[in-house]
Amino acid sequence: MTKRHVTLPDEMEDSLEEFVAEVDQRLSNAGPDGSERTCEVVEEVLVDLHGDRDAYDRWQNGETVSPAETVRLQSYDPCNATLESEYYAEKDEEKFKRSKHLQWLWRQFDATPMADNVEFALRFRAMLADHLFAECGDNCRFFKGITFTYGHNITMGDNVVVHDDVHLDDRGELTVGDRVSISDSAHVYTHDHDVVDQTEVKNYRTVIADDARVTYDSMIRAGVRVGENAIVGAKSVVQRDVPDHHIAVGQPAKSVKIKPGWEDAAEPVDSDAETDKEGRRIEYEIPDELEVFDEFQRDLTPPGEE
Repeated sequence: MTKRHVTLPDEMEDSLEEFVAEVDQRLSNAGPDGSERTCEVVEEVLVDLHGDRDAYDRWQNGETVSPAETVRLQSYDPCNATLESEYYAEKDEEKFKRSKHLQWLWRQFDATPMADNVEFALRFRAMLADHLFAECGDNCRFFKGITFTYGHNITMGDNVVVHDDVHLDDRGELTVGDRVSISDSAHVYTHDHDVVDQTEVKNYRTVIADDARVTYDSMIRAGVRVGENAIVGAKSVVQRDVPDHHIAVGQPAKSVKIKPGWEDAAEPVDSDAETDKEGRRIEYEIPDELEVFDEFQRDLTPPGEE
């Protein structure tokens, strides 16, 4: 679909460029050897975006604030927040120290009115993606409500579009090629749970190749490759590879046809084609000294067995 260019008024454009450039520079300087810490940058940016500077300064100066204000003001600091992925035993602690802070900034930015100013928000999220992802290409567009497991295990190509309320699981590794489109409410996974013991997690590399389209409310299972120039139909559940140039639909998704004009470049439709999921398995080790727990405490012994 052809799009038209949209511009902001000059005054807003200048303010936007100045703000995004300032946050970008501060995040670039943050780190072990930098002049600032990532959590401090995130905290101050969120205080200002939420219009809470006066209350924050009163609190910092030791003046009286209510318990509710205290909790709100403390919550701008990502060190005072917990994310679901924080509980995962196999996560890379060093990478997570920074990606947690950046992910908190991304999520809390989406809770501000500015997140609905599309031209503003797209540029702000693209700037954050450059710091959060393992790699992010040029001219990517990230809409509202996108969530990640960590963020640091995601690699994005150029000209990628990710629409509203998409979940990109990168408990394993997620690679998204150039010019990929992921539509609203899609879920892309890189980990699976054992069917008997759901505390046993296997991580995989999941790939969405160049020019692929993952359409509305579809799900891509861990370890799957969606092929180059392929389409995943709305509400489909992809459990095996989708070949290049194929259209896959259904639950579970199966290839139903080749995109018109691409017949000579594509393999024939084969609904029984094998997927090299185990070849994309990512092994990990949990440190012996780490204290872990089973949140379910279920009896996994089948009936009749001791």
